[in-house]
Amino acid sequence: MKRRLTALFAMLLLPLLLAPPAPASAYEPHVLTFADTLDLNTLNAYIATSGNIARLTELTGAFFTRLDAQGNATPELVTVIPTQQNGGISKDGKTITWHLRHGVKWSDGQPFDSSDVTYTWRAMQDRSNDIAIRDTWDRLRSITAPDKYTVVFRLKAPYATFLADYFNIASAGGVLPRHQVGPGTNFNQSPYNSLPVGIGPFRYTAFNRGNDVEMEANPYYFRGLPKLHKLIYRMITDDNTELTQLETGELDLWDTINGTMAATAKTLPGKTWTSRLTIFMSAVFFNTSRPQLKDPAVRRALRLATNRPLIFDKVVLRNGALTESPIPRMALGYLDLPVTKYDPKAAEALLDAAGWKRGPDGTRRKNGLPLSLQIVIPSGYGPSETLSALLQNDYSKIGVAASIRTYASGTYFAPYSAGGILQTRKFDAALLSQSLGPVYANINGVYTCDSIPPNGFNIAGYCNKQVDALNDAYLHTYDRAAQVKAAQAFQRIMDADAPMIMMYERAFLAAYDKRLTGYHPNPFSYWGDDLMKMDI
Repeated sequence: MKRRLTALFAMLLLPLLLAPPAPASAYEPHVLTFADTLDLNTLNAYIATSGNIARLTELTGAFFTRLDAQGNATPELVTVIPTQQNGGISKDGKTITWHLRHGVKWSDGQPFDSSDVTYTWRAMQDRSNDIAIRDTWDRLRSITAPDKYTVVFRLKAPYATFLADYFNIASAGGVLPRHQVGPGTNFNQSPYNSLPVGIGPFRYTAFNRGNDVEMEANPYYFRGLPKLHKLIYRMITDDNTELTQLETGELDLWDTINGTMAATAKTLPGKTWTSRLTIFMSAVFFNTSRPQLKDPAVRRALRLATNRPLIFDKVVLRNGALTESPIPRMALGYLDLPVTKYDPKAAEALLDAAGWKRGPDGTRRKNGLPLSLQIVIPSGYGPSETLSALLQNDYSKIGVAASIRTYASGTYFAPYSAGGILQTRKFDAALLSQSLGPVYANINGVYTCDSIPPNGFNIAGYCNKQVDALNDAYLHTYDRAAQVKAAQAFQRIMDADAPMIMMYERAFLAAYDKRLTGYHPNPFSYWGDDLMKMDI
């Protein structure tokens, strides 16, 4: 009898054993799984060269200030925003005094104080570190700490954008934990890069390279526990895969949907969506050091030959805003330049005048040099694939031989030290979106002469001393009218120099599970200004 019962139990159990595993879409309360079609090779925001690190650092980093939905700075690790009226900014504008919160702990339970801030300053001065943007740190003379809860910045000159550029969610990174990264100041190979300790509402628990990043509610966060218990960031570099996983429920949120995927994502059952204009400025970036691209006339001709209205329709379905300025429209000093009209005949005339003549094969040449372009794009991203094909067709009409080369996302966006395609400038033309702003029209780190890689993100290699001087004027005054005048002047010069062809300000569609609440992204924050209430 016992054997028959055992046999019967085995027969009943067999279908369960043979059944497929439970789908990954099973809903798990208080756990948010999200993706954005990009990969990551580090969790250290200071050496990361892919913009997606910012959405994770916003959740986990140690910031003096955050930004509200209107772009105003709000206190986080400091008790008050420094102004000249409250004495936090000196009369000459060159000394900034910060007062730190008491009783704050890092996500591993260690105490936070001013020594972490002064350590971060020393680390930024270590020229052996592969810091993506150095310009902001070179503007400081020193950071000192009179006591455990006071920090004093001494600037070489007034620096009007300091609130956004130092330890803010819009800056390159937050305060470094001295006890984890130190005592030495070189952090290129630090364990911090794989699992940073921070002071956000969430903390990192795992970095599974090429797969995902896991975060959990930070039990030491000074504001208490957020409603979400866990977040999982999946590194899926193919937008078709992402759409499928959003549909099946394996993803709860995909917040960077663009192109033809947007219309489909809006109709997914059980999902809702929101759209926001972002600070990501999509462009064709020219390598201005290439012989065929050194002349601004050639770059202006390529701009005339680029059918941007068609591209806007086909690539992003008019989701965003056509623009000629590299500055996002919400930034102080944005200039609404007229968008260059599509005019291939004018483009041909400009190339003829510059000495680029068509050969028997239809390709233009000058002194034996062919007018050819290799356009590089990251793999798995549909909008870039569509855009590059349209550009190739546009340029062939004016005698420019364009080819397309695709690189894995990790290689495309890798740091200079790792041979990243963009950072080492191994291209003629590159398609990507650069982030500027959102509060100020500051082009530091992206278009200034001293921000050419490995010292920044000026992958075009663009250098105009007049533009640099105007940008400095913008940065060195607290007079808003003077800032606007300087910013608009350098935008006009850049428009004439055409180191890139601006396409559009990207508007991202975020599609997400209807059970997700408290999620309110805006141009200044990936998540909204109340991370504590977000839940699913």
